[in-house]
Amino acid sequence: MDFEPSSEQQMLIDQVRRYVREEIIPLEAKLDPDAAELDPADHARLVEKTKAMGLYGIDIPKEFGGPDIDIVTRVLLAIEMAQHRAGLYVPCYGTFGGAGLAQIFEANEDQKERYLYPTLRGEKKPFFGLTEPSGGSDPARAIQTRAERKDNGWVLNGAKIFISGADRAQYGIVFARTDASKGRAGITCFIVDAGTPGFHVRRVVHTLRSSSYATELEFKDCWVSDHQILGEVNKGFAVANDRLTRQRIPYAAGCIGVAIAAHEMAIEWAKMRSTFGDKLANRQAIQWMLVDNEIDIRTARHFTLEAAEKARRGLPFRTEAAIAKLTASEGGGRVVDRAMQIHGGMGMTKDLPLERWYREMRIRRVGEGPSEVQRMVIAREILGSSLR
Repeated sequence: MDFEPSSEQQMLIDQVRRYVREEIIPLEAKLDPDAAELDPADHARLVEKTKAMGLYGIDIPKEFGGPDIDIVTRVLLAIEMAQHRAGLYVPCYGTFGGAGLAQIFEANEDQKERYLYPTLRGEKKPFFGLTEPSGGSDPARAIQTRAERKDNGWVLNGAKIFISGADRAQYGIVFARTDASKGRAGITCFIVDAGTPGFHVRRVVHTLRSSSYATELEFKDCWVSDHQILGEVNKGFAVANDRLTRQRIPYAAGCIGVAIAAHEMAIEWAKMRSTFGDKLANRQAIQWMLVDNEIDIRTARHFTLEAAEKARRGLPFRTEAAIAKLTASEGGGRVVDRAMQIHGGMGMTKDLPLERWYREMRIRRVGEGPSEVQRMVIAREILGSSLR
């Protein structure tokens, strides 16, 4: 496969690169090192700019008003969008917009009017409620939240954890078990509005991210109508699985973008910094770190673009997405770690973005399916039916 950008792709890459360097990075210099949001006025101004660029809502399908950008091009742009301090948490602070939750495109016409279109207009924010305290790596078996039939609707009981943005969302997509005898074939997806009786945010869960957090949710006799089912009864896992698989590709791209930025910083520092009478760049130990960085970045980029190309062609890409996510998150983490080592004490300070990237990259080894799960996916492809 030829992964060299076309002239049109390169034009978009250059456009986004300028935007990050001329608009985002200068604003970050004025923000707290762990900031997750821009000033509202700056955010509004930059949204208008990305709309003028024709790149707002980059992952929204054309039929819903998106810019009709294929997934390979989106990967190339995602690599650029991540190359700033907050790039792994929220690329460009959300100024490129987006669909929010891909599953909501599965909505029926009534649900589109009530949820999809307001979300695309920025009037509603959703959350994705899959992971549970009982374990998130195998959601098909770990889901213990139950939904039972009652009064032309369903009663939900259970809990979710590590849910981003639920305390600020107007609705969420929640997965619950509707048939305990069917495993992953007994899971249904529900749309639950904020403020629904029986649903509340139980607590904030603080993580490695200093200025942002996840939440724990509780559902206690929470009744929702049949109109709130997204898709079909007992077919919710397919909705979740498609999102988790497809999302691993841009997720990997973000890791690559940060790795590239950290690597470039390490190269410049090695060329500039002198110790014991010689430049760091002339020391074999440093050279080999930089070589290993280059190998990790090129490997991750190749596998991520391979996964994207297969997805673009409509071919099976589950294994390729797992390889992409694994190589990018683990390799990217190694790149940032080496860059910190090359910078010495300065690499540990908040004067540089490296320490934030280090924390964010550690989270990426778990998010969208931990490394161990990606290896399980790949192993099943290798071993086929011989693996239980």
